[in-house]
Amino acid sequence: MKPIALLVTHDYYPSRPDRAEPDYAHKQLVLLQEAFAPSGVTIEPVFWQDDGTDWSRFSAVLPLLAWNYPQATDTFLQRIIEIEASDARLLNDGAVIRANMDKGYLAELERRGAPVPPTLAIDACSSDVILASFDQLQTEEIIIKPRIGAGAWRQARLKRGEPVPNAELLPPAAALIQPFLPAVTEEGELSLLYFGGRFSHALIKRPKAGDYRTQGQHGAVETGIDAPKGALEAAEAVLAKADGTPLTYARVDLVRGSDGNWLLMELELIEPWLYLALDRQGGKHGANLFAQAVLEQL
Repeated sequence: MKPIALLVTHDYYPSRPDRAEPDYAHKQLVLLQEAFAPSGVTIEPVFWQDDGTDWSRFSAVLPLLAWNYPQATDTFLQRIIEIEASDARLLNDGAVIRANMDKGYLAELERRGAPVPPTLAIDACSSDVILASFDQLQTEEIIIKPRIGAGAWRQARLKRGEPVPNAELLPPAAALIQPFLPAVTEEGELSLLYFGGRFSHALIKRPKAGDYRTQGQHGAVETGIDAPKGALEAAEAVLAKADGTPLTYARVDLVRGSDGNWLLMELELIEPWLYLALDRQGGKHGANLFAQAVLEQL
């Protein structure tokens, strides 16, 4: 079988100088290479923003480390078109990727009955729209997120009565507004990984003191855990409402609502960090299940 391309970016690969853990991205690549090795399939990192890649050299393309695509969406979409025109399989497929780029999918999943916090999708972050959202959502605190973004980029947290942040601190274009869920800081955000529709592993991401962001680059602590009560049912209710299922891979990020039920923060279907090392089996269980899901597609 032809090799599989793993999309990477010069911004994060082979390592980020501001990460405490060196070669952060490279470690995930190595775990995947080891998992695919028994099948004779090799995994090659490919810098997705570089021109001239012959995608037909590959049996499949995985965009797992294309972490900077929100800042270069036109180029990313052009790469998707190029891959689709080649002999390579894009996993997840192009329709799933295009739909998942815009976090407006959260509002759509809410309409379909998935457990999602009340969500407003707005075209631009005007002060009037932001201030009106407190009454619309019946909340005293909100989160404003870019509809195309990652890693808490240009994301803002605002309490009723506080001044609206300057434009450069807000999403640059279309955005989502949701009530802030206190459980984010009290308990953390739960991530559940699914490969080929099968549950792999779970972890909790707890923000550092005084922060609400659950990403490791912002100081959050990530710990592998057993899936808490009700979490698997909530995640599978989300996946049942999503298009493109069974998905080759999915990360379901959940936070408890005020009633104790799990609510969807994000359904990551493009470039989720897989947290393989937190599967509590040295990364091998998750990596092997991921490899199985990909090979089933091929």
